[in-house]
Amino acid sequence: MDWETPTHEQIVEITRAHVEAMESSTDPAIWVTVGMHHVLLYTVGRKSGNTHKVALPFWRDPNGDRLVIGSFAGAVKDPAWVLNLRDRTANPGVKVRTQHGTFWSEHQVLEGDERDEMWGLMTADRAFYSNYQAKTERTIPMIRLPETRSLDHEA
Repeated sequence: MDWETPTHEQIVEITRAHVEAMESSTDPAIWVTVGMHHVLLYTVGRKSGNTHKVALPFWRDPNGDRLVIGSFAGAVKDPAWVLNLRDRTANPGVKVRTQHGTFWSEHQVLEGDERDEMWGLMTADRAFYSNYQAKTERTIPMIRLPETRSLDHEA
């Protein structure tokens, strides 16, 4: 996959517009960008308590679970949505919207050998993430989003 990474400022603006589009459409042109399928992730701010939304590409692990990557294009710090997910008090689970439905996930922040194994598999498919890792001293987080329960039929 060959594409030019936007700046951090551009990523914020692109994400804002992408979230708005994803909330109003199931058009594949919106949900699949740069060859990657996306999810809309809803987190609760660990400090504010407000709901935040972020559009993220995902990769499927060998079991078929979606994984999202907290790269922020190799930024020095983890993105806010990752910090929110690490706070289990604010986010014991997370709401995830896909092109065809919504589900609740008891997300898992991958650590140690499991994270390293999934990182190797994922970067074999999406090599540009290795470039992001090379730009930062932090270990880029990987978060698994298993479908814990469907939210499509709840009020």
